[in-house]
Formats: sequence, structure tokens, C-alpha cells
Amino acid sequence: MNAEPVVVLDRVSRGYGGVAAVRDVSLTVGPGEAVAVVGPSGSGKSTMLNLIGTLDRPTSGTVTVAGHEVGRLSDRRLSALRARYIGFVFQQFHLPAGFPIVEAVADGLLYSGVARRERTRRSLAALSRVGLGHRTDHRPHELSGGERQRAAIARAIVGEPPLLLADEPTGNLDTASGTAVMELLGELHTAGTALVLITHDAEVAARLPRRIEFRDGAVVGDRATGAADDAGKGSSTAGFAGRVALARGGDLGHHTATEVPH
Repeated sequence: MNAEPVVVLDRVSRGYGGVAAVRDVSLTVGPGEAVAVVGPSGSGKSTMLNLIGTLDRPTSGTVTVAGHEVGRLSDRRLSALRARYIGFVFQQFHLPAGFPIVEAVADGLLYSGVARRERTRRSLAALSRVGLGHRTDHRPHELSGGERQRAAIARAIVGEPPLLLADEPTGNLDTASGTAVMELLGELHTAGTALVLITHDAEVAARLPRRIEFRDGAVVGDRATGAADDAGKGSSTAGFAGRVALARGGDLGHHTATEVPH
């Protein structure tokens, strides 16, 4: 099994107009890890997630994703890396209005060189895996908030990326919908997807086996939460990976290739 880290940040800083949003951050995320990132608003969490997701480049230091140093890649290769290895889930669902969700999910494969028919097939499979197989022709406004977030997750995982980045994915949801989304993320993690999740919800953070705390752009805490151990004791608060079974069926395995096309 490939034990190469999925993400390595080495003394990474990012500044905007003389203000340091992220300061000298070093951290590693291993394959299949589930990490909660916590901290007050403006502490640098989202900037760090954008750096990991290759949506931004560091002012100093290095970001390495799936063995590729981001700063050394051309824009074309960076786009290929992002399309192949990284899935994004945001608080705002970002589903295009007026289009059936099967098309919105299929669009997640546009930059992966997948033929249209195969994109549709994979989209239908992803929607089925998140419990929306009966809603594929519905448009976003016809779905509940929880269903829209599940559709957004389907789009993020349709290419089976080894890394899923989630920024407050339950922030706009009611308790029941938020719980369902967390259970779905748990299923993905159980199947081998590495997860980095930003949250202000203490209960959500407690479900993940590792917690990284940000303050003023720097990491001020990085520790195991004991969630994985609690799973074996029947705790109601975690075992994020162990607590949630692959209840919806199907293998949500991840992409294992390591090459980025030139």
C-alpha cells in the first residue's frame, strides 16, 4: 500500500497586502486520514485549505500534494492535479441553477478528459452512492438543503479523488441534514478518502480522529482526539471512521494513480 503523504506543507506562509493570512505552517496529512481544522473566523483556516487545494500559491514555503510540489507545476499541470486528486465541498453548494443535478455532477469530470457518456455514467453512480439516485433529473431549487449538499459531495467525489477538502459543509444545514452529511463523509473516509474539514461545530470536530487548531494564521494545536478509540467503545460522538459503516452500498474507493499529465 502506498504510504506517501497526501499533503505536506513545509513552512508555508501566505500574505495579502502585507498581512499574513497563514504564517510558517508545517503539517502532513497521510493517506486516508480524517482531520478537523478549527479556530476563530479570520484565523487562516480557509486560506490554508485553498493552499492545499492548489487554488492559491504560498508566498513562501512549499506545498506538496500527492508527491507533486505545487510551486513547480505549470498552470496546466496544476489544473490536472486538482482535477485528478482533489475534491472540494463548500458551505455554499455551488450547483448551477437551471440544470439537472446529473449534469452538475458530471461537470466535475470536465477537466479529466472523460468522454461525455462516461461522465454521465459516473455521475449517476455517484448520485446513487450519496442517496440521490431517485433525484437525478431534479434541479437544485427542487432539492432540500441537505440534498443539495449531498449533490455537491457527489460532484466532489465523482472522479474518486484521494483527497476531499470540506469548508463548513454542514454550516447551512439543519441538525438532521448536517448529521446525514457527516455520515456520508464518514462513509467516504471509511472507504479510504483522506478528509480535511473546516468546522466551527465542536461536535463535528469531535467526530474526527485528528484536530488542528489555527489562531492568527498559525497552527497552535495538532492532536489526536481519541475519536478512533471511542468508536470501539460505542461512543456516540465518534469514531468518525469506525462509527459509520458503508451503509449505502458500493465501493467509494479512491484514485490511486500518482502521475499528473504533462
